[in-house]
Amino acid sequence: MLPLTAFLIVGALLFCIGMYAVLARRNAVAILMGIELMLNAVNINLVAFWRYLTPGTAATAQGLQVGMAGQSFAAFVFVVAAAEVAVGLALVISIYRNRRTVIAEDVDTLRY
Repeated sequence: MLPLTAFLIVGALLFCIGMYAVLARRNAVAILMGIELMLNAVNINLVAFWRYLTPGTAATAQGLQVGMAGQSFAAFVFVVAAAEVAVGLALVISIYRNRRTVIAEDVDTLRY
């Protein structure tokens, strides 16, 4: 079984890659992809902590209510990420139709 630190290192690296994508990219779609990477890094950490903090409760009937907290948080993050992608891509498509660009720096005002 892998130690908890291995999962935390993978999560931290994934989060750093996502943060770099958000801060360094100019394209709005690449920025959204960086946010998705950061959310997936959080999911890795949530599930890893759930598995290592409550290893025996996943198999018991009573522990399913308490022991599934990490997985339910991860599922909630997936739902939020899906909603974020839907709204974010709708905004990017709307901006592209009006301004003919998806460069985040070129969209500096809310008015057309």
